[in-house]
Amino acid sequence: MYNQLTREQRYAIYLGVQEEKTQTAIARQIGVHKSTVSRELKRNRNRFNLYGWKAADEKAQERRERTVRNRETSPSVLREAKKLLVTEDWSPKQISGWLKRRGIQVSHERIYEMIRDDDSGELRLHCRHRMKYRHHKKHKRPTKATNIPDRVSIHERPAEADGSRFGDWEMDLILGKGQKSAILTLCERSRNYLIMERLPLGRKPDAVAETVTRLLWPYRKNVLSITTDNGVEFCRHRTIAEALKTTVYFADSYASWQKGAIENTNKLIRQYIPKGTDFRELTDDFIHSVQLKLNRRPREKLNFSTPKDEFFKLLL
Repeated sequence: MYNQLTREQRYAIYLGVQEEKTQTAIARQIGVHKSTVSRELKRNRNRFNLYGWKAADEKAQERRERTVRNRETSPSVLREAKKLLVTEDWSPKQISGWLKRRGIQVSHERIYEMIRDDDSGELRLHCRHRMKYRHHKKHKRPTKATNIPDRVSIHERPAEADGSRFGDWEMDLILGKGQKSAILTLCERSRNYLIMERLPLGRKPDAVAETVTRLLWPYRKNVLSITTDNGVEFCRHRTIAEALKTTVYFADSYASWQKGAIENTNKLIRQYIPKGTDFRELTDDFIHSVQLKLNRRPREKLNFSTPKDEFFKLLL
């Protein structure tokens, strides 16, 4: 280490050098390894090859100030991070990235440490995964969708609709308790902008087609494709496609990862509307508030900007 010797030890080295003692003898006298003495003499001799203990101590102090060390995170920064976690339910990476854009440095690992150190367990409840992780194996299965006429496979979707182009959407349904209520969710893939609305008539295909068309109509110039699953509720896809002048593509069966943006968005929604909830008991204002909250959540893929800001920047 640059500054592991005290001033008294450096003075003793200086006296030992003047008395022409060996480095081994000096090291034994001050209680360090002889290599420490050797490094000290090589590092702090002057241009005349002489060792002065005062100059050596000043050089060591300068090097110490230049050395990068872990610094304790300011309590005010941790309070701000905790506030964002509790009020907005942002992930530690989102909090870290959002604060960095405002000139405040705190690593996401430090925020995770704060969550783990919380003995009450309250902070864990604001993490989507509750600090628990599960990994699932993917199994490829054949697609069987005979209930959707004129179905267009995802394998016919153009290569540029890979999630980087603005204007490619995904859609899905979230089902309520007993599958007696449903919420339609739409997500623009490149910016993760969310639109969601409860379906008063449940999963009826005509109602789904009408709702999708109405919600996307204001953005129809920016609807280049829509990708969904093989649910029978989307069998009126041609009605949607003709109204919005686009194409609806269907993912393979049991391949939810092919529409990963909407699947991940639905998981975020479940933080506020857990499974087993009867959507008929929710107000439209509450559902809209969830949409607003997720659209102002910073995303790593957007350099910790928000879906709302980035979506409306590109809107035609």
